[in-house]
Amino acid sequence: MPGSVTVLGGGNTAFAVAAKLALEGASVTLCELQGFAQSVDPVRDSGRITLDGVGGHGEAVLRCVTTDFVRALAENEVALLIVPAYGHKAFAKSCAPHLRDNQVVVLMPGTLGSLEFKRILREQGAPASVVVAETDTAPYVCRKVAPTAAHIWGIVSALGLGVLPSPEGERVRELLDPWFPGVRLYPNVLAAGLAAMNPVVHPAGVLLNAGRIERSRGEFYFYEEGLTPGVCRLIYSVDNERLAVAAALGLTLDPVDLAFHEAGFGPKGDLWATINGSRMLTQLRAPVTIDSRWMTEDVPYGLASWASLGEQLGVNCPVMQSLVELASKTLGMDFRATARSPSDLGIAGMDASALIDYVRGGDGAGE
Repeated sequence: MPGSVTVLGGGNTAFAVAAKLALEGASVTLCELQGFAQSVDPVRDSGRITLDGVGGHGEAVLRCVTTDFVRALAENEVALLIVPAYGHKAFAKSCAPHLRDNQVVVLMPGTLGSLEFKRILREQGAPASVVVAETDTAPYVCRKVAPTAAHIWGIVSALGLGVLPSPEGERVRELLDPWFPGVRLYPNVLAAGLAAMNPVVHPAGVLLNAGRIERSRGEFYFYEEGLTPGVCRLIYSVDNERLAVAAALGLTLDPVDLAFHEAGFGPKGDLWATINGSRMLTQLRAPVTIDSRWMTEDVPYGLASWASLGEQLGVNCPVMQSLVELASKTLGMDFRATARSPSDLGIAGMDASALIDYVRGGDGAGE
């Protein structure tokens, strides 16, 4: 595998991506925020991560492991940002002073985070030509199984990609394709952000399994046992609202069951059949607590953000709003207050036409 790349982050998927690409011949720099240096400290000196699973077996040797963004962004054309959505803002601020003309940052995944990232870059004076992209999901189903090791259970067969500004889409797709074969290009980052599946599935699934999660501390298979036909019906209701928001923007997206199948998670069918036929998903256990990323990320950065965008476009999302309220009460948090709002995304007040123009490159985006 040719080329060099910077992986930003130090968690499960960042480790797995860095290790897999390095094993396949890429020159990989792994960079984490200084405040989270403990996540990369175990591999900082050796530069070695042990990888296991369907993504390959072996000891990957990274070119560099650092918390120095000057060093991490100095040479590589592409940086892959692989952190929870609530980390996007901090990484944008850390990257902004050091990005160069035409450099590419890809959020994996983004859930509309590319819009927030681009807004911060503009405010921080980064070059206007920096391209920010996002995928619709993480590339692997994986976990960090030790401080220096990662395991990959499954590989997404077709990552969806949105690029800001959208005319740069084919260039970015070609840059990513050697590392993630089969990348599919969405019309824009709005489509990619609304195509994320975690917010569709996780909050509804966790809330309807909350008692079991707390009682068993996650000792059951979430997708295989927790997403029963009744739970899937609620997920379909969430999905219908997501599709309605997309339609208000003139976008046609795959429904959740087809999206799972097209990404390679399982066989074609209704959602329950696709999930239960998935060798990847059926191996995943539930979170050990309801206070997990499946709620603290997917509710404010997924459901609440989508519902706010829907409200701006005149689309009512009562099921999403209800789940946001239920999640807030269940966890004792105000997810409406912490949601990634249209103002955070830099798109407040824009109607559908203005939004499409903006992500295409107008009104300062990508100029």
